[in-house]
Amino acid sequence: MRNPTRTLLATFVTLALGIGAVNAQTALAGLGQAWPNATDVSRSPNFHVYVFQRGNTRYIQVNDGNGNVRGAFQRTPYVLGGLPIGVDAEHLATPDEPLPAPASTAGETVYKDDSVQLFVAPQPDGTMRMMLVPAECKNPVECTTRGN
Repeated sequence: MRNPTRTLLATFVTLALGIGAVNAQTALAGLGQAWPNATDVSRSPNFHVYVFQRGNTRYIQVNDGNGNVRGAFQRTPYVLGGLPIGVDAEHLATPDEPLPAPASTAGETVYKDDSVQLFVAPQPDGTMRMMLVPAECKNPVECTTRGN
């Protein structure tokens, strides 16, 4: 004999999972675009930051004030990594993918959530060094520099 409460609960769970899957797919639309149809979550008036999520992977894209895609990162439960997107894709640093110390360390935190923070430091040559680090990191440059 079937339990109507269990059947109803199973229906709600199925619907919720289905809706979540649709939202996750929709949230990915626009990754890599200048003006994606996503909420700008930047903490800075100089940059636009967009967050997309699919499954356990979060994608964080940084655009400059003109909408030019500067770079994007991925955060999984196991790794922080840069993506090959944007004009500064080779200037993305994480603790998992460190780079040599940048020429300039002056910059600003453009995004922060419970698990990560994203620091951007404009460089003298016009590029941007972007550093994605765990939220508890006190100095993004130290956390993303080779040899630390």
